[in-house]
Amino acid sequence: MNSRMLAVLSILAGAGLLWSPVVAAQKSAVQGPTTVIGPRNPWLASGARAIEDGNPQRGVELTEIGLANAQGSYERKAALSNLCAGYLLIDKPEHALDYCNRVIAMDTNFWRAYNNRALVYLALGRYAESEADIKTGQALRPGSSKLKDTKAMFLDTVAPVEPIVEIDERRAHVEDKRGDDESK
Repeated sequence: MNSRMLAVLSILAGAGLLWSPVVAAQKSAVQGPTTVIGPRNPWLASGARAIEDGNPQRGVELTEIGLANAQGSYERKAALSNLCAGYLLIDKPEHALDYCNRVIAMDTNFWRAYNNRALVYLALGRYAESEADIKTGQALRPGSSKLKDTKAMFLDTVAPVEPIVEIDERRAHVEDKRGDDESK
């Protein structure tokens, strides 16, 4: 996995952008009486864990099964969001975009999906759309460190800062002479 993909993974996983189905199950449990020991959808839980552990291919496979067995909108949203992230990490941004769009269609206030889709658009070279999703995400979740990280990746891609370093050898030469003088 290259360094760019590791950076994307840290952004996706670091703030819970890989949405835990355990949390989804807890929220869904409020809707009706259910006894759940462990995750209600083990495929979603295992898929998220595999993606976070650096095995996005296996994570996508498990999450696809989890999506097919999803119960309720929380689990579907978690699965779609994680598939968006997983497909991006296995370098299939077109597939990722489909899942991002589907989760946003379910919930237009889900800032994580905008962050994920901004990363997908960035990978596809669709910079205006990436920037728009970053702005939408920031409007929904002001101050998000993960959106700031995504914006930094965006800016590094569209307007990289060229390092201008000038090494002044004169100072080192003066210090070398002082050291020689002190030894006498």
